[in-house]
Amino acid sequence: MSNGETKTDVILIGAGIMSATLGTLLKELVPEWEITVFEKLEKAGEESSNEWNNAGTGHAALCELNYTVEKPDGSIDISKAIKVNEQFQLSMQFWSYLVNRQLIRNPQDFIMPLPHMSMVQGEQNVTFLKKRFEALTNNPLFQGMEFSEDPEKLKEWIPLIMEDRGTDIPMAATKIDSGTDVNFGALTRMLFDHLASQDVEIRYKHSVDDLNRTADGSWELHVRNVETGTVERHTAKFVFIGGGGGSLHLLQKSGIPEGKHIGGFPVSGIFMVCHNPEVIDQHNAKVYGKAKVGAPPMSVPHLDTRFIDGQKSLLFGPFAGFSPKFLKTGSMLDLLTSVKPNNLVTMLAAGAKNLSLTKYLIEQVMLSKEKRMEELREFIPNAKDEDWDLVVAGQRVQVIKDTEAGKGTLQFGTEVITGADGTIAALLGASPGASTAVHVMLEVINKCFPQHLAQWEPKIKEMIPSYGVSLAENPELLRDIHTSTAQTLGLIEKELVHS
Repeated sequence: MSNGETKTDVILIGAGIMSATLGTLLKELVPEWEITVFEKLEKAGEESSNEWNNAGTGHAALCELNYTVEKPDGSIDISKAIKVNEQFQLSMQFWSYLVNRQLIRNPQDFIMPLPHMSMVQGEQNVTFLKKRFEALTNNPLFQGMEFSEDPEKLKEWIPLIMEDRGTDIPMAATKIDSGTDVNFGALTRMLFDHLASQDVEIRYKHSVDDLNRTADGSWELHVRNVETGTVERHTAKFVFIGGGGGSLHLLQKSGIPEGKHIGGFPVSGIFMVCHNPEVIDQHNAKVYGKAKVGAPPMSVPHLDTRFIDGQKSLLFGPFAGFSPKFLKTGSMLDLLTSVKPNNLVTMLAAGAKNLSLTKYLIEQVMLSKEKRMEELREFIPNAKDEDWDLVVAGQRVQVIKDTEAGKGTLQFGTEVITGADGTIAALLGASPGASTAVHVMLEVINKCFPQHLAQWEPKIKEMIPSYGVSLAENPELLRDIHTSTAQTLGLIEKELVHS
């Protein structure tokens, strides 16, 4: 401590899955670096990473229809699906490395095998799904996927969805058994427990209020103790802003040019949770449908089996909602205070372009429980009101920025913004987010520590064998990795535990 100031090598802001992943990677690469974490809540993984605020789909593009787009000529573009799948494979390899080294234990507490399915209704959608299935199964990443439009087969796959369903509308589904349910809250807490054992200082109930450059190029942070109100100063050579929806305000305060002309649009999610064990028991998959016209990609309806605290549960949603907060625990002024002179035009352009989305969100907020039940009955025809309750999920802040598509373009994805000199990085955006945390944090390492890469690469490859290699183009490596990660993470030949 020098005149009330603490110096460290790396500061991570926010104790979510992203900071947990970056901290764990850096501790493996340079154990001697000092790392400090600041989190304004009282424990790790309480915002976007929390299991009740996150869909928990190990996003590998096995079931999400918005990752495969039908082109004007009728062919299916699967390039995004390949990209997302490969990124998820990096996460699986890193988690396996941590389990093998006993840095984290009991993988069944955060990952379970679960079939991923896509389900559609109507002739046009059935045709689309079949073409999607044919395009994907030509690729080694999607081996093992099955397609069926036979009602008897579908009854076998999804008995709860097929029960009491009329056969007048054509229906089809794809199913792949190598999908997973991931409890990102549990994983985040495990990683922070590991970091704490590695002498990483984790300061809960500490909010970063401001940050600025010092004369020597470091960053000075003003950190407020939420309980006592006292403000401390901490400096670091490198800062990562991983505060979920809270990242945008801090990025703006940093003053870096890369943070200008960027806005955020908050969308909240609401899930319906089943509390009837007999109903929960009849379903064992994540089943994704098709988004309604005008709906944002994160509002694709899905009926999900989840494993939370060792209990099997069933969720349906998400219904989109609107709140001006950027975090579930944020302020009603978050959206307003994020508008600055440098992003005003960008924000106004986005508002004008996305009137249909705004209208959709307002309609969603106004939905009665009965209307939500009607949507659920498209999945479960005989769903009963008394079996289902509403749960408010996390806030997601979609990035708005100026792109080639024009000013104020709404981005549906995860974005990393880094300063030109690599001393600061911020993570913004939403899905596939948590699932691709390892890929995203490797991107941060690539952009911010280029001078160390040659030295670090052998260790990165030890942790993540497919680093820098396309698995889609190396089927043998893919097979080896698939088998070894599935064994390490306990995803093979394991009886699913019924609660």
